[in-house]
Amino acid sequence: MEKGKFIVLEGLDGSGKGTQAGLLVEEMKRQGRRVYLTAEPTSSSTGGMLRDALGGFVGRDAYELSALFLADRIFHNANSINGIKKYIDSGTDVICDRYYYSSFAYQGIDADLKWVMDMNLNCAEIMRPDLCIFLDISPEAGEKRINDNRFDREIYENVQSQKRIRDRFFEVFCLLKDRENIKIVDASRTVAEVSADIIKIYNELKEN
Repeated sequence: MEKGKFIVLEGLDGSGKGTQAGLLVEEMKRQGRRVYLTAEPTSSSTGGMLRDALGGFVGRDAYELSALFLADRIFHNANSINGIKKYIDSGTDVICDRYYYSSFAYQGIDADLKWVMDMNLNCAEIMRPDLCIFLDISPEAGEKRINDNRFDREIYENVQSQKRIRDRFFEVFCLLKDRENIKIVDASRTVAEVSADIIKIYNELKEN
Protein backbone atom coordinates (compact mmCIF):
# COMPACT_ATOMS: atom_id res chain seq x y z
CA MET A 1 0.00 0.00 0.00
CA GLU A 2 1.26 3.47 -0.90
CA LYS A 3 1.95 5.55 2.20
CA GLY A 4 0.27 8.90 2.68
CA LYS A 5 2.04 12.24 2.49
CA PHE A 6 2.87 14.15 5.66
CA ILE A 7 2.57 17.91 5.20
CA VAL A 8 3.11 20.60 7.85
CA LEU A 9 1.93 24.22 7.73
CA GLU A 10 3.96 26.66 9.79
CA GLY A 11 4.00 30.40 10.29
CA LEU A 12 3.81 33.24 12.78
CA ASP A 13 0.64 33.79 14.76
CA GLY A 14 -1.95 35.35 12.45
CA SER A 15 -0.36 33.95 9.29
CA GLY A 16 -3.51 32.05 8.29
CA LYS A 17 -2.36 28.48 8.86
CA GLY A 18 -5.77 27.22 9.98
CA THR A 19 -7.57 28.76 7.01
CA GLN A 20 -5.01 27.47 4.50
CA ALA A 21 -4.91 24.01 6.05
CA GLY A 22 -8.67 23.73 5.61
CA LEU A 23 -8.49 24.88 1.98
CA LEU A 24 -5.69 22.41 1.23
CA VAL A 25 -7.70 19.57 2.74
CA GLU A 26 -10.69 20.52 0.56
CA GLU A 27 -8.52 20.46 -2.58
CA MET A 28 -6.90 17.16 -1.70
CA LYS A 29 -10.29 15.56 -1.12
CA ARG A 30 -11.47 16.98 -4.43
CA GLN A 31 -8.53 15.16 -6.02
CA GLY A 32 -9.70 11.92 -4.43
CA ARG A 33 -7.17 11.76 -1.60
CA ARG A 34 -7.92 10.58 1.91
CA VAL A 35 -6.85 13.31 4.32
CA TYR A 36 -6.55 13.71 8.08
CA LEU A 37 -6.24 17.27 9.47
CA THR A 38 -4.53 17.66 12.83
CA ALA A 39 -2.66 20.25 14.89
CA GLU A 40 -0.25 20.79 17.76
CA PRO A 41 -0.67 20.97 20.69
CA THR A 42 -2.91 17.90 20.56
CA SER A 43 -6.05 17.21 22.57
CA SER A 44 -4.10 14.92 24.92
CA SER A 45 -3.61 15.69 28.61
CA THR A 46 -0.11 16.98 27.78
CA GLY A 47 -1.62 19.16 25.05
CA GLY A 48 -3.97 20.61 27.64
CA MET A 49 -1.01 21.48 29.87
CA LEU A 50 0.61 23.22 26.91
CA ARG A 51 -2.50 25.22 26.05
CA ASP A 52 -2.77 26.37 29.66
CA ALA A 53 0.85 27.51 29.56
CA LEU A 54 0.55 29.21 26.16
CA GLY A 55 -2.59 30.98 27.36
CA GLY A 56 -0.66 32.36 30.32
CA PHE A 57 -2.64 30.45 32.94
CA VAL A 58 0.36 28.41 34.16
CA GLY A 59 3.92 29.69 34.13
CA ARG A 60 6.50 27.38 32.51
CA ASP A 61 9.96 28.20 31.18
CA ALA A 62 11.15 27.45 27.65
CA TYR A 63 12.90 24.20 28.64
CA GLU A 64 9.81 22.81 30.34
CA LEU A 65 7.66 23.82 27.36
CA SER A 66 10.13 22.15 24.99
CA ALA A 67 9.96 18.90 26.95
CA LEU A 68 6.17 19.00 27.11
CA PHE A 69 5.94 19.61 23.36
CA LEU A 70 8.29 16.67 22.79
CA ALA A 71 6.08 14.37 24.89
CA ASP A 72 2.94 15.62 23.14
CA ARG A 73 4.59 15.16 19.73
CA ILE A 74 5.60 11.57 20.49
CA PHE A 75 1.99 10.84 21.46
CA HIS A 76 0.81 12.65 18.32
CA ASN A 77 2.96 10.39 16.15
CA ALA A 78 2.78 7.06 17.89
CA ASN A 79 -0.61 6.61 19.55
CA SER A 80 -2.57 3.71 18.08
CA ILE A 81 -5.95 5.48 17.81
CA ASN A 82 -5.28 8.63 15.77
CA GLY A 83 -1.50 8.87 15.56
CA ILE A 84 0.18 10.39 12.51
CA LYS A 85 2.10 7.18 11.77
CA LYS A 86 -1.12 5.14 11.74
CA TYR A 87 -2.69 7.40 9.12
CA ILE A 88 0.43 7.62 6.97
CA ASP A 89 0.89 3.84 6.98
CA SER A 90 -2.76 3.35 5.96
CA GLY A 91 -2.32 5.54 2.87
CA THR A 92 -3.99 8.64 4.32
CA ASP A 93 -2.37 12.05 3.85
CA VAL A 94 -1.83 14.05 7.05
CA ILE A 95 -1.95 17.85 7.24
CA CYS A 96 -0.59 19.23 10.51
CA ASP A 97 -0.97 22.82 11.75
CA ARG A 98 2.41 23.35 13.49
CA TYR A 99 5.06 20.73 14.23
CA TYR A 100 8.62 20.61 15.53
CA TYR A 101 9.64 23.68 13.50
CA SER A 102 7.49 25.73 15.89
CA SER A 103 9.32 24.24 18.87
CA PHE A 104 12.62 25.24 17.29
CA ALA A 105 11.45 28.79 16.61
CA TYR A 106 9.31 29.53 19.68
CA GLN A 107 11.04 27.67 22.50
CA GLY A 108 14.36 28.00 20.67
CA ILE A 109 14.47 31.74 21.34
CA ASP A 110 14.85 31.20 25.11
CA ALA A 111 16.06 27.58 25.40
CA ASP A 112 19.21 26.16 23.81
CA LEU A 113 18.30 25.72 20.13
CA LYS A 114 20.60 22.75 19.54
CA TRP A 115 19.09 20.91 22.50
CA VAL A 116 15.53 21.52 21.28
CA MET A 117 16.40 20.42 17.75
CA ASP A 118 18.41 17.36 18.75
CA MET A 119 15.75 15.86 21.00
CA ASN A 120 13.13 16.16 18.25
CA LEU A 121 15.18 15.25 15.19
CA ASN A 122 16.89 12.32 16.91
CA CYS A 123 13.72 10.78 18.35
CA ALA A 124 12.80 7.59 16.49
CA GLU A 125 9.08 8.04 17.26
CA ILE A 126 8.86 11.45 15.59
CA MET A 127 8.30 11.34 11.83
CA ARG A 128 9.96 13.71 9.37
CA PRO A 129 7.42 15.55 7.19
CA ASP A 130 7.50 15.14 3.42
CA LEU A 131 6.91 18.88 3.15
CA CYS A 132 6.82 21.96 5.37
CA ILE A 133 5.11 25.08 4.01
CA PHE A 134 5.95 28.26 5.91
CA LEU A 135 3.41 31.07 5.58
CA ASP A 136 5.50 34.20 5.84
CA ILE A 137 4.07 37.50 7.04
CA SER A 138 5.53 40.41 8.98
CA PRO A 139 4.97 40.43 12.75
CA GLU A 140 3.06 43.69 12.32
CA ALA A 141 0.67 42.10 9.81
CA GLY A 142 0.13 39.15 12.13
CA GLU A 143 -0.61 41.52 15.01
CA LYS A 144 -3.26 43.30 12.94
CA ARG A 145 -4.93 40.04 11.95
CA ILE A 146 -5.03 38.87 15.57
CA ASN A 147 -6.52 42.20 16.66
CA ASP A 148 -9.15 42.00 13.92
CA ASN A 149 -10.23 38.43 14.62
CA ARG A 150 -10.07 37.67 18.33
CA PHE A 151 -9.64 39.08 21.82
CA ASP A 152 -7.61 36.46 23.66
CA ARG A 153 -3.83 36.39 23.44
CA GLU A 154 -1.17 33.73 23.98
CA ILE A 155 2.16 34.46 25.62
CA TYR A 156 4.10 34.76 22.36
CA GLU A 157 1.51 36.90 20.56
CA ASN A 158 3.21 40.29 20.60
CA VAL A 159 5.26 42.01 17.93
CA GLN A 160 8.55 41.92 19.84
CA SER A 161 8.39 38.15 20.39
CA GLN A 162 7.15 37.49 16.86
CA LYS A 163 10.13 39.36 15.37
CA ARG A 164 12.53 37.13 17.29
CA ILE A 165 10.54 34.03 16.37
CA ARG A 166 10.49 34.88 12.66
CA ASP A 167 14.27 35.36 12.70
CA ARG A 168 14.64 32.01 14.46
CA PHE A 169 12.41 30.25 11.91
CA PHE A 170 14.67 31.39 9.08
CA GLU A 171 17.79 30.43 11.03
CA VAL A 172 16.32 26.95 11.51
CA PHE A 173 15.39 26.67 7.84
CA CYS A 174 19.01 27.43 6.90
CA LEU A 175 20.21 24.71 9.28
CA LEU A 176 17.75 22.21 7.78
CA LYS A 177 17.99 23.21 4.11
CA ASP A 178 19.85 20.04 3.07
CA ARG A 179 17.75 17.70 5.23
CA GLU A 180 14.13 18.81 4.87
CA ASN A 181 11.73 19.95 2.14
CA ILE A 182 10.75 23.47 3.20
CA LYS A 183 8.87 25.94 1.00
CA ILE A 184 8.19 29.57 1.88
CA VAL A 185 4.96 31.25 0.73
CA ASP A 186 4.20 34.98 0.94
CA ALA A 187 1.11 34.96 3.17
CA SER A 188 0.56 38.73 3.08
CA ARG A 189 -1.59 38.37 -0.06
CA THR A 190 -5.23 37.36 -0.42
CA VAL A 191 -6.44 34.01 0.89
CA ALA A 192 -7.06 32.83 -2.68
CA GLU A 193 -3.56 33.78 -3.88
CA VAL A 194 -1.88 32.05 -0.97
CA SER A 195 -4.05 28.96 -1.40
CA ALA A 196 -3.17 28.74 -5.10
CA ASP A 197 0.55 28.70 -4.29
CA ILE A 198 0.10 26.04 -1.60
CA ILE A 199 -1.92 23.80 -3.92
CA LYS A 200 0.75 24.18 -6.63
CA ILE A 201 3.44 23.11 -4.15
CA TYR A 202 1.32 20.16 -3.04
CA ASN A 203 0.74 19.03 -6.64
CA GLU A 204 4.50 19.14 -7.27
CA LEU A 205 5.07 16.98 -4.18
CA LYS A 206 2.42 14.49 -5.28
CA GLU A 207 4.02 14.11 -8.70
CA ASN A 208 7.45 13.26 -7.27
